[in-house]
Amino acid sequence: NLILSAFPRNMRLPDPFTPNLKVDLLPEISQSPRILSPYTAALTSGNLLHDIDHFLKARTPLLLHELRSRVQNADGSQKVGVLNALVLHLGSHAINTLQSQSSQQNSGLAHSAHMDIFQQLTADLDPEGRYLFLNAIANQLRYPNNHTHYFSCVLLYLFFEASDERVQEQITRVLVERLIVHRPHPWGLLITFIELIKNPRYKFWSKGFTRCAPEIERLFESVARSCMASGAGDREHSDAPNL
Repeated sequence: NLILSAFPRNMRLPDPFTPNLKVDLLPEISQSPRILSPYTAALTSGNLLHDIDHFLKARTPLLLHELRSRVQNADGSQKVGVLNALVLHLGSHAINTLQSQSSQQNSGLAHSAHMDIFQQLTADLDPEGRYLFLNAIANQLRYPNNHTHYFSCVLLYLFFEASDERVQEQITRVLVERLIVHRPHPWGLLITFIELIKNPRYKFWSKGFTRCAPEIERLFESVARSCMASGAGDREHSDAPNL
């Protein structure tokens, strides 16, 4: 969290607790973060980078079915560096694609080849692999920029579209684990979790895992209280319980 909370010294962070904050209208959201590391190097082994880029262009289904095995070692463990590089490459490529398309061409985040890969891996990976994959996405929730906005939308979309509540529980776990520790908390992490618990679209408080045990219920209420304290006036529009 300490590293992911860093932001440019000339930037003033918008208050994530501002009621009805329109993240997509913030001027900073159109800007890209500086990435100096050669992260795609982790994808060159086994021609994975070439195959991913070919899928993003042609959307051939073969890659989707073999992708799980290509992000795993022979013993079944996950190639963590490859997962992290894959997530960042997908996000960077998706943002460039969205920016280069006209409004007529733009199919949005949901119906894209990039989202095909995000959803396929979320469904195919075992719980350990999915946890690492979701953490790789959460690592991109930082200060206001187009990567933070894109990956926040990805996590929320994966939560909304998941047919298995265990996937929704795991997405929530990845976010909450980063919120129950001492500050600082990354700006992008806060806006993502606040949107998840406040927007009725996600039906967060109706999920069984939020009330599976009294101590878990108290934990969620405590985290929600701390995240929504500054936006209490907006709570009547939320499905959250009275805390």
